[in-house]
Amino acid sequence: MPNITISKKEYDNLIEKAFRFEYLQQVLKEDIFSSPPSKNSDLIMKEFKKTKKYNGSFLKSLSKGLKRSSYFK
Repeated sequence: MPNITISKKEYDNLIEKAFRFEYLQQVLKEDIFSSPPSKNSDLIMKEFKKTKKYNGSFLKSLSKGLKRSSYFK
């Protein structure tokens, strides 16, 4: 098998593209257009708060959006 020599920068670029492609394949295997598993906006808010990853202004905005959504009514 013949060898091909490429620069380290080019190699890193190819590896990064390969990882991105694999990630995209995994995402597309899932049903990304499915409905949320719960129509209870209070339960969703509780789960978001439980993670402690989101600040108060985001949670407030999310709550407002869920109340305005026709899906959760």
